[in-house]
Amino acid sequence: MRCALPLAAVAALLCAGCAATGDHGAGDTGEAKPGGGPASAAPADAVRAAVARTGATTARLHERIEVSGRGETYTLTVTGGFDFAGGRGSLAVDFPEGGIPHVDETFADGKVYVKGAPGTDAAEWAVMPRDKAEAHYVLRAPVNDPEHVFRQTAAMKRVSREGEETVHGVRTVHYRGMLDHKTLTLRMTSDVRSKTDKARDVLGDDLPAFADAWVDGRGRLVQTCMTLNLAAVQVKVTMALSELGAPVSVRTPRPGDTVPVSGMSGVLTG
Repeated sequence: MRCALPLAAVAALLCAGCAATGDHGAGDTGEAKPGGGPASAAPADAVRAAVARTGATTARLHERIEVSGRGETYTLTVTGGFDFAGGRGSLAVDFPEGGIPHVDETFADGKVYVKGAPGTDAAEWAVMPRDKAEAHYVLRAPVNDPEHVFRQTAAMKRVSREGEETVHGVRTVHYRGMLDHKTLTLRMTSDVRSKTDKARDVLGDDLPAFADAWVDGRGRLVQTCMTLNLAAVQVKVTMALSELGAPVSVRTPRPGDTVPVSGMSGVLTG
């Protein structure tokens, strides 16, 4: 699993259409008290509880997606507000180096709307059922859905408590674990899943994918990070959460401005 030649072969399988690496976002005002709150629970239980608690509230989020390989690094950002309990949110996705540098996304009523998607007019919003969207890249959430990141984070294995850290001014407990193959390939398209399956076969083991979670004293997520490090490609996805519990305003596109689609693909929509 640590042999450079097999890892290079794995990278070649995974890198079609890919390239990225990443870091931080925003903070919170809660404090993690030593010996109390999330620190007192079993690590895996503490992470799952934090995901559940955060999934019942609202937050501002800043996600940074970085893919590095072949001497280059590509960075995308996803920012906005999300009402996780209500299944509603508005996100802005930016990739300055891309052919399409920006799209807007709105989540509401079980649907996801994307303005700026390929094949649509400037004023149109492509729309599809949220639960039908798929991931086209490793460690990318379908249409950048932050709840997908929550699911993967909650499913991490071999979780350990890494200690107490201050993240964006917030005292937190840091947990780290591994993502197994099932979690890594969650909601992937069949072609990407096939490449990932082949990559696992080359290694003879799960790919070296890791997840980190930073939990505040109220048992809420402040930051998550997922990484995949291979010989020829590195992927890092960091999502920071702030203003937990603050109101989130979401404006749903008018029906006359929407165009139904059966799927969404492209670097910006994951």
